[in-house]
Amino acid sequence: MFSYTVKNDISVNENSGNNTMMITLTPNQVREKFGPMFCHQLLVMTDENNGIAELHEQCHARGPIEWDHMNRRRAGGALIYAKTEGTTMTMLAKIGSYPIHFGPSDTELGGQALEAIVVKGDEVHTSWVGAAGAGVGVAACLAQAPGVIRTEYASEEDLKVGGARICRSTVILPKYEKITFGIDDTDTKEGGATWVLALKCGEACKIDGAIFLEMRIIQLNPKAPEKTTNCTGSVITFAIKPEKKDELIAFVKKFVEEKTMSKTTGICYFTGIRLPDSTYARRVKTELLTKEDAISEAEKLGIPYIDSANGKGRIGALGALLWADGGVEAAGLYGESP
Repeated sequence: MFSYTVKNDISVNENSGNNTMMITLTPNQVREKFGPMFCHQLLVMTDENNGIAELHEQCHARGPIEWDHMNRRRAGGALIYAKTEGTTMTMLAKIGSYPIHFGPSDTELGGQALEAIVVKGDEVHTSWVGAAGAGVGVAACLAQAPGVIRTEYASEEDLKVGGARICRSTVILPKYEKITFGIDDTDTKEGGATWVLALKCGEACKIDGAIFLEMRIIQLNPKAPEKTTNCTGSVITFAIKPEKKDELIAFVKKFVEEKTMSKTTGICYFTGIRLPDSTYARRVKTELLTKEDAISEAEKLGIPYIDSANGKGRIGALGALLWADGGVEAAGLYGESP
């Protein structure tokens, strides 16, 4: 039988003077109440030094995620930017609570909104608002997504979803950070492929508290004289719980250096959501750079190398890292239209 937890503390609504009882449900309790829904993943990574967060949401189908994307953008709130690829939306948001432009969907108002992101210890509280069918999304769908710890509802009214109702929920998730590794020069003319090693590294990571997000192949300058053939570097990106970051860095270094076929492998990493701006990103695709160029730029940007080789692979490792968020253009020649 369905049951839910009522928190012991009672919050007071200062506007009305009425006491409201906070209701807290686990994902399993939400699923029991509403039945299985469609959110396959909800993940949040924070960068508190810069006051921003990155959220990943994966849905069962394109339709809901595309509608949510456009309505959240229109509604404003904590959302800065959203990008949807297939059934997955990536959101960049501000930490804190912000006004929303909310109501029936029209040219100025959105029908669903991300209202706030608040970091509390090792948890992140994400607050959502949805009208009508979008209320089902925030109260019943997001709340049972894999990765959710629990969801808080201000009152029973927020559990009455659909129709013409407006629902609010605070979906609570574990706090992760984002870490990206640049890797290059793991192959030789006799064998190996950097992208294969990088992808195997990401998939081999079984650290509790690390989530392998993606791997990208970055086209570097094909005129580099000491390339193997295609002249590409690779990046792998993880969500990592802060207390597990050192363990992940050690794992990536050990895995790559044990599997590489080259004596000049380069590995570097960056912790944070917004990669630093650097002209090196353009130059690594258009110029012939030296290891000294790479080391100097990495020091300026605060990007550490963790490889033992201290070789020419550092050139492409840094270049690949700086293109990690470049989309499909990262895989092409500089200026090449996708």
